[in-house]
Amino acid sequence: MLANATVADILRPCEKRYALVYDLALIIGGSLLIAVSAQIAIGFPVPITGQTFAVLMIAALLGSRRAVACVLTYLAEGAAGLPVFAQANAGLVVFRGFTAGYLVGFVVAAFVVGLLAEKGWDRTFGTTVLAMLIGNIIIYAFGLTWLSCLIGVRDAIAGGLYPFIPGDILKTVLAAVMLPSAWKLLAPSKPADPKSQSHTCRS
Repeated sequence: MLANATVADILRPCEKRYALVYDLALIIGGSLLIAVSAQIAIGFPVPITGQTFAVLMIAALLGSRRAVACVLTYLAEGAAGLPVFAQANAGLVVFRGFTAGYLVGFVVAAFVVGLLAEKGWDRTFGTTVLAMLIGNIIIYAFGLTWLSCLIGVRDAIAGGLYPFIPGDILKTVLAAVMLPSAWKLLAPSKPADPKSQSHTCRS
């Protein structure tokens, strides 16, 4: 089994110039995926979107550094005025709104879940569930703290936590099925070269 690697590392080219293009493509593509998932939005003050699932899946697939780069690229796109935030919102005003805490939480959760994936937590059902749970807790910790400052703790929990729980459970189970399956499909169980068990190509 490949050590300290994510699913994306399995397909990463060894040659540096191609690896750089590969990483940039993943980062830009990941940011666009988060943007698209944000448009699936229902509810107020914090809309239910596909963002959390996209962020955590990207983190598990790409690893900590590339996942953080994806989220920061996404936030930069929104700050620059592109309509990538939930309900096609854009601009710096979003960073003072109801969802600002969740956006910050995305960055931290992407790093932590990506790091856990690099340690192999995405390779079994149980550890993937734990990784997704930790990621969600981080996002809610930031999101609810900020939201509580704006509308109070009780309303923050009622509008920013409870409506999301059923969907988060479903998305966690889905991730726990998909990620280990990806490893079984893509990663060789018995590499021809024993050295490949301990590392992958990295620039």
